[in-house]
Amino acid sequence: MRPALLILLAGSFICPPALADQALAKAKNCLSCHTVDKKVVGPAYQDVARKYAGQKDAPDKLAGKIMKGGAGVWGVIPMPVNSQVNEAEARKLANWILSLK
Repeated sequence: MRPALLILLAGSFICPPALADQALAKAKNCLSCHTVDKKVVGPAYQDVARKYAGQKDAPDKLAGKIMKGGAGVWGVIPMPVNSQVNEAEARKLANWILSLK
């Protein structure tokens, strides 16, 4: 087996998919207002995951909120529209957030 292929395979075990989604959250500026485990401007992602746990429509609902913003669910500070996030990215972020409970 080629050394480059071995390095690539080893990297897939060292850097699990969850980190890739956290990288997407960082790239899309989500981490300016949110963190995984603490409330900043918006709720902690773990709190969001717990709130929506067991809801079959949660991935679609969260993806919509990620793209279109929202208000009133977590307090008075509204979540702005995120026009830099496309639908596929919003779904990926929603699924990642829901996995964090």
